[in-house]
Amino acid sequence: MNADSNNSSQCLFHGALEILKARDPEQKCRLTAAVVDELRSGKIGLEAGIDTFETPADPGRPDQPELVAPRDLPRRRLNSESGRVALLHALAHIEFNAINLAWDAVVRFRDMPDDYYRDWAGVAGEEAYHFELLRRRLMALGHDYGGFPAHGGLWEMATATRHDVLHRMALVPRVLEARGLDVTPGMIERLQAAGDAESAGILKIILRDEIGHVEVGTRWFRYLCVQRELDPQSTFTTLVRRYLKGRVKGPFNISARESAGFTSKELDALVAMDQ
Repeated sequence: MNADSNNSSQCLFHGALEILKARDPEQKCRLTAAVVDELRSGKIGLEAGIDTFETPADPGRPDQPELVAPRDLPRRRLNSESGRVALLHALAHIEFNAINLAWDAVVRFRDMPDDYYRDWAGVAGEEAYHFELLRRRLMALGHDYGGFPAHGGLWEMATATRHDVLHRMALVPRVLEARGLDVTPGMIERLQAAGDAESAGILKIILRDEIGHVEVGTRWFRYLCVQRELDPQSTFTTLVRRYLKGRVKGPFNISARESAGFTSKELDALVAMDQ
């Protein structure tokens, strides 16, 4: 995509739509990098009409991996290479979905400030980078993305929240993605203990960046609460109870969540729901 910003047929939104439809992971990552670079350099902009097309209900994805229920996924024991490969594949699948989630947030929700779209394009770029890191590591171990079954839980929540950007900001970055802040430090420790420093290093990069991604969700969730004259803390708790029946898993990485913008009251509410 090499359109400049004064070409009405090309803009961030058209690029995002093309990426969402792409089925091949390599193409999706390549297009993501190109669109993010062109947005940052000013070669494309935000001025073309986003109302001229419909957001697809489901993004493009390859034929593999096969999607199964979470209970049907094998246990991942990190003291074996096969277990570590299965973990890396599961994480790659999460990051692949996260690319689509970020671009869906760009295309689906209209009438947000320009900075909202720039933020989520930036998130998409980092998610694609994470996916490529994990895929290269899988390939170094003799495997590739698609070689193991996976589950579609992240996209199920995207579907459930597609009618309201406030709900999306509350539930996807601040619940599902924030869960990664809680569990990734333990995975890093277990990989290091197993002697897999390279995989642990990749997860350290992902953890660092994901704090920023959750913070983006927090910032726009609060912006929307102000716009609608809602209390952020009670609104967040209400939405968690509505969509997840109040079922959240601890323990919580308090320091990482605080860095991502969670307040002490929000954290107390989550801890209470984990009792």
